[in-house]
Amino acid sequence: MEKSNETNGYLDSAQAGPAAGPGAPGTAAGRAGRCAGFLRRQALVLLTVSGVLAGAGLGAALRGLSLSRTQVTYLAFPGEMLLRMLRMIILPLVVCSLVSGAASLDASALGRLGGIAVAYFGLTTLSASALAVALAFIIKPGSGAQTLQSSDLGLEDSGPPPVPKETVDSFLDLARLVFTCALTVGFSSSSSQYATDYRVANYSTSSGNVTHEKIPMGTEIEGMNILGLVLFALVLGVALKKLGSEGEDLIRFFNSLNEATMVLVSWIMWYVPVGIMFLVGSKIVEMKDIIVLVTSLGKYIFASILGHVIHGGIVLPLIYFVFTRRNPFGFLLGLLAPFATAFATCSSSATLPSMMKCIEENNGVDKRISRFILPIGATVNMDGAAIFQCVATVFIAQLNNVELNAGQIFTILVTATASSVGAAGVPAGGVLTIAIILEAIGLPTHDLSLILAVDWIVDRTTTVVNVEGDALGAGILHHLNQKATKKGGQELAEVKVEAIPNCKSEEETSPLVTHQNPRGPVASAPELESKESVL
Repeated sequence: MEKSNETNGYLDSAQAGPAAGPGAPGTAAGRAGRCAGFLRRQALVLLTVSGVLAGAGLGAALRGLSLSRTQVTYLAFPGEMLLRMLRMIILPLVVCSLVSGAASLDASALGRLGGIAVAYFGLTTLSASALAVALAFIIKPGSGAQTLQSSDLGLEDSGPPPVPKETVDSFLDLARLVFTCALTVGFSSSSSQYATDYRVANYSTSSGNVTHEKIPMGTEIEGMNILGLVLFALVLGVALKKLGSEGEDLIRFFNSLNEATMVLVSWIMWYVPVGIMFLVGSKIVEMKDIIVLVTSLGKYIFASILGHVIHGGIVLPLIYFVFTRRNPFGFLLGLLAPFATAFATCSSSATLPSMMKCIEENNGVDKRISRFILPIGATVNMDGAAIFQCVATVFIAQLNNVELNAGQIFTILVTATASSVGAAGVPAGGVLTIAIILEAIGLPTHDLSLILAVDWIVDRTTTVVNVEGDALGAGILHHLNQKATKKGGQELAEVKVEAIPNCKSEEETSPLVTHQNPRGPVASAPELESKESVL
């Protein structure tokens, strides 16, 4: 709005006549002033993008020095501090923003916006999965790579693949995360969440045979339980709204804490370019042979990134345009800083603070909408992850010479869409859900080490598409909420116009007012009470 007002003012002054003075718009001083103003407004975006480029140059320059593991750890320390700062702010940001957002919306608006958001997230994730499966069948990333081993890539330290988990246990874990003790998870163990592991028990039968039983047991894994916090904060906000005046003090407390958290976010954002530079640089130095890695799994990397480009550059902007009739790329232009943060950190949760700040300040999205939908989207909406998971599943199937039938393809689409709900918004979080899809269609999971080897490349565009879907969803909900508000305001205005003559007729027919002062102002409440008592 400010930019449009400045533009309108400039046009008005231009139409009024040529401006005098050295600072006139047409002079060199005026152009320099506008250029300086643009640089001041976009300083954070320019610094963040420059941090990514500087990190790539730093990593390329240091690769020839053959740094030790200890030196690479020291190099990555400033980037590690950035991740810790962002994770530190996630807990109060998610809880306070959702509580204040849910409490500021009435029940009907909350249900309507929540229903639209769930439909948007589900449809975009399902379309992303379908696009990924189609691209994987067209490009065939697994053809010709049947003899490829993870040791051939020089990445023995990439870590073991995740333990295969039964599909039923995966969805039971999701339910446990939703209905967990959110306060306990948030404040006492914010860096871990529940996950099912297995213990193998051996039993001897009466015939002398030994049977093996895989018994599920609960463990704790690294990662904040954002899904449980989201549900707890939403329910708490609705409950405070239900209390009425008794809950207003606590709502004001969460609103104040939310604003204070956003101030902290604005401070942290100025450190983002420095942290991003060292994150990208250390990751490039850490890789042993990027050329061998890309040439060996190039078709898989190309299929995944192409899916991200098509979905993030065509599908999502087209959906935004259909609902709002506005330029989606102008909307996305104000979010370059969060996109650069997502590219460098590979974490949707870590990008949440900067996304909230930029989408409110640069794009003018209502705070009630952004602080309600963005934390939910960072947990539920994983379009980029769905693309990468489906491509990886088809890649592993082709790697093992398995022809997927229609039933297995349908299972991939449904499982990828469902398993993205509650997926960890941390680096390499999507790899863990691929094991669920592989188990659902009966494919082996030992080839996941190949996916882990190139995950650091694909995960960057994956996270960018994830946060882009959240941002465009917030923009769509903001537009729909504005339309509903304008429609409600027009209906309310019509009701008020119709009610004015009725009020006057009541005043004219009132015996207390008509006989005392028929043309004067309406009597106050104490005067009416005194007249009634006299009567």
